[in-house]
Amino acid sequence: MSVLPLVFTSGWASGINAYAAVLLLGLFGAAGITDEVPEALQRTDVLVVAGVLFLCEAVADKIPYVDSVWDTVHTVIRPVAGAVVAALLAGENGSLPEITAGAVGGTTALMSHLVKAGTRMAVNTSPEPFSNVALSTAEDVGASGILAFALFNPVAAAIIAGTLLVLGIVTLFFLASRIRRFLRRRAQRREERRLADQVGAPEITRPPE
Repeated sequence: MSVLPLVFTSGWASGINAYAAVLLLGLFGAAGITDEVPEALQRTDVLVVAGVLFLCEAVADKIPYVDSVWDTVHTVIRPVAGAVVAALLAGENGSLPEITAGAVGGTTALMSHLVKAGTRMAVNTSPEPFSNVALSTAEDVGASGILAFALFNPVAAAIIAGTLLVLGIVTLFFLASRIRRFLRRRAQRREERRLADQVGAPEITRPPE
């Protein structure tokens, strides 16, 4: 069977939480649960680094505004991780060119990342932090669960991931006004900090000629 459905699902999961995707695939491969995972993802150093970064994301992802800063930093990291994981999966399976797999995984990861980042911006317009915790937990559990399911039933998992991706994109259109409000607030805070820095800066005097 072609590895394309697994590549698509792994890319989608990487766009939500790249470290969880790498950690989960590596653990499943190291435990011998599946032979679809390349040895590169099963290495102890890879698992340790992925585990530490996963814990960091688990904390940052649940703090209002910090999660959006984290998402901004990972705008490049998650698509690259999705492309690399997809290429490794294709190389292990041999039924799909690695370049094609990398393109599919990276593109899917970018799309799911943008959905996640945009949703978080909309959620951060609310004053309470509980929605961030609930949404972050649901994302991590959902992405990990569907990716684990993909190792045993890749086609069904890819259909679920694709459906959730489309629903996420549609949801962004309905949340567009709240996202714009978040961006305006962030720009306003930056301007306030800039003005505060200018007011608090010591006056520069020129030496006498």
